Amino acid sequence: MIQQMGYFLQSFFASPNIWGIGLAIIFGAIWLACYRPPMFRKPWLWAVLAGSAVLTLAAVTFIQIPLQIWNGQLLNHFWSQEVLLRWLLLAGISSVLLSGLVQEGSKLVPVVIYWWRKGRNIDPKLGLAIGAVSGVGFGIFEAQWVHNVIFASGWSWEAVQANGVVALAGFWERFFVIGCHTASCALAGWGLAKGWGWQFYLLASFLHALLNYTAILLQAGLLSGVQAELLIAAWTLLVTGGALWLRERKLAPVAEGREM
Repeated sequence: MIQQMGYFLQSFFASPNIWGIGLAIIFGAIWLACYRPPMFRKPWLWAVLAGSAVLTLAAVTFIQIPLQIWNGQLLNHFWSQEVLLRWLLLAGISSVLLSGLVQEGSKLVPVVIYWWRKGRNIDPKLGLAIGAVSGVGFGIFEAQWVHNVIFASGWSWEAVQANGVVALAGFWERFFVIGCHTASCALAGWGLAKGWGWQFYLLASFLHALLNYTAILLQAGLLSGVQAELLIAAWTLLVTGGALWLRERKLAPVAEGREM
């Protein structure tokens, strides 16, 4: 387990590529612009962005990976690999739920810190904006890692010429995954400000887990690669639409001192 955690952490910083990092930043900026956070009027939001990236990487490394390993060992204790593969659609649920709970929880930490310092009373639209900033922070960090792996594997424009747009699937997926990271945490931040912190945390975790469940559907052969990418895009647009609808709607005043 320690070796697996160390390998994962090291891989995040291996083979840095200027194009991979640049694309991740551009993708994140596009999604973040939808929420119009006051990044320059409130410079501390940059600390939220960076803090989310570091905290979530640490949570994935030291919490999510061990939990998923133990979850796999527990399942293997009761059922054989043959049975688990036969019931993959059910067996995979616990793993994707763990990823959603851990990542959404860690992304929400900077939002909770600000909410707490402000006496647990912030404007819901500001909570949504802080959540979006926190979500995009890890989304960008994760995307640059995936992009760097793609480029390190030998990706080039010749691959596009040979395989068509399918060769761009990795970049397409990361673009929309960043959007989902941003929207889910924005929803959690809005819910926290409204006094529904744990409920919206669970909602964000569930939305995140559903996105990850596409990998289970792909592994089970129920989706093709192209179908999985289209489903990821559609799900991200749906979740983003919900977050932006909350941003634009008129809200009643927040009750003072409501707890998470």
